[in-house]
Formats: sequence, C-alpha cells, structure tokens
Amino acid sequence: MSDYTLTALSPLDTRGQERLDAFLLSHNIRKDKHLDYTCVLTDRDGQWLATGSCFLNSLRSIAVAEAHQGEGLLRLVVSHLLAVQAARGNTHVFVYTKPDAAPRFMDLGFFEVARVADAVVFLENRRDGFPDFLKNLAAHKRPGSSAAVVINANPFTLGHLHLVETAAKACDTLHLFVVSEDASLVPFHVRWRLVKEGVADLPHVICHETGPYLISNATFPSYFLLDEEAVTREHARLDARVFLAIAQALGITRRFVGEEPKSRITAIYNAVMREELPSGGVELTMIPRLAHQGAPVSASTVRQLLHDGAIDAIRPLVPDSTYRYFTNPEAQPVLERIRAADRVVHG
Repeated sequence: MSDYTLTALSPLDTRGQERLDAFLLSHNIRKDKHLDYTCVLTDRDGQWLATGSCFLNSLRSIAVAEAHQGEGLLRLVVSHLLAVQAARGNTHVFVYTKPDAAPRFMDLGFFEVARVADAVVFLENRRDGFPDFLKNLAAHKRPGSSAAVVINANPFTLGHLHLVETAAKACDTLHLFVVSEDASLVPFHVRWRLVKEGVADLPHVICHETGPYLISNATFPSYFLLDEEAVTREHARLDARVFLAIAQALGITRRFVGEEPKSRITAIYNAVMREELPSGGVELTMIPRLAHQGAPVSASTVRQLLHDGAIDAIRPLVPDSTYRYFTNPEAQPVLERIRAADRVVHG
C-alpha cells in the first residue's frame, strides 16, 4: 500500500474533476451526475491508477487503469469506499456494474440482485438482502388474484387514486408499492403518509415500501450507458427483472401503470415493461390518465401550483387528505423546499 496514495477528490477541484472525466471516459464510462464522494488512487509519480465514488449508499463510477488491472487495486478502492459508507452509518451497500466486471465485485463480497445480461448487474453486500426482502413480502400474499401498482406519489394526487381504484376493482388484492428512495421534493415519510391516508377506504389494497430494490430514476446509474435512451431502456429492463421476483413472491399476475402521453421517458419505460413482464407471467395494463378541465391530473402540475403559491388551486387535483396536509403549518418545510426548487416539472 506504500506505493499508492488514496485521496478524496473535492467537487470544487476543477482540474481534478476534468481529469476524472477524462480518466472515466478512457474506460468508456461517463461521470455519474449523482455523486457525493470520490476518491483517486495514485502512484508515487502522481499517475492515476484507479478511482471510485459513492452516492448515498451505492458505489459508482469505479475504474482501474487497464495496465494495472489484476494488481488488487479494485479491492483497495472498494475497501476504502466501504469504510466511507460505514462512517456514514450505511451497512447495506449496492453496486451497479457491467456484466464482465460483476465477478470481481462478487469476489469482494457482493451478491447479485438482478441483471440485464448485456448491460448491467445490480449487486448488494448482503447475501440474504434481497431474499429476505422477498420473504417478508411473501407474508402478505393473499388468496385470489393479485395485481400491483408502483408509484412515487410526489405528492399523491387524484390521478394516483384513480389508478389505484381502477386496478383494485380488477383483482382481489392490490399491492401498492411506494418508491421509498428519498430523492423527491416531497420526502418519503410524507409521501408514504399521504398514500396510506388516500387509500384508507380501499380494504383490498396493501401498501409496501419499495426499499432499495425497485430502482428510482433519480439514482439509477447511467455512467456506463452513453446514450440517454439506452439509459431509460436498461433501467426499465433491470426494474422489470426485480419486479418479476417480487411478483412471484406475492402471486402478482398484472401490473397497472398510468398512461403518460407527454413523457417520452415514461413511454419508453412502459414499452419495455410491456415487452419484459410477460416472460414472468405478468400482464401490463395501461390506464388512461384522469383529466381535469381537459388536462391530465399530474403530480408535476400540483408541484408547480405549490411552487407558485397557488395552494387553493390544487384542491380539485388531490384527495382531501393531501389538501389538508399542504394547508397545515406542518407542511411549511416541504412547501419551502418546493418553492426553492429551480425545476418542479419533469418531462
């Protein structure tokens, strides 16, 4: 180890960040937009030999110079990043990597969750992490037909409620998954509460947190997929693999999604889901969006109105429980966060 130096790279180090970009690109990797820590491994002469980064509880943008592969440098970088994660209090850590690199991470104590054979492998550092997650879900399996809806609910709207009610009428049990990653303007604990209150009158709906397994758009690593459409497509394919394992645990045979005619990203995502899910015995059903005054009811519209201070205007777009929350003083921190955001509408 005396021949090497491991140092943190500051996000304010412009020259260092430019060098990081070049080093990663030389390995056909682009720097992930979501990084909160980066380290660089150099030799005595200051030459870059390897780099690795973190975002929340995942490891990202890891590369080792080709001339130095097989020298144990990957282990040094990963061990350092795991120490950083441990200092943060994160003991459950994830890695997304290329299929040809997956065995090296498995040698370092990571276990496969899911993969898209020619694009990406999703790994975690717990042997029983995903199996235990599925086991806990299976305890909620019910007799009869089961279906699923996955929502972010940022925040929960009448559009979401329409999707849930429509899906619930078509099955004996509806498993409603709420994205639990805290990467939205409305934090998870608020989204979870508003969803639970919004569907409280639907007895056959069971709410679940997605945990770290159903991947969100905000944190899916795009650094080894250089084409934006490919990022969306492979994200959806990986998400489908994870979801099919969940569907098997719960006996789910249908997944309902809301139509999103104005979003190309969602259109690609839904098309991939339609292609992938039948291989696991799951049918994809698309529900037309609920409209108000000729426009689709969307969380983006609600966030824009909240951003603009037009709280009363959200009333016809959200359930009473959501409206009550945003007109209560306890919502002030969330409202301030939304109003401070540069962009609240996503395409």
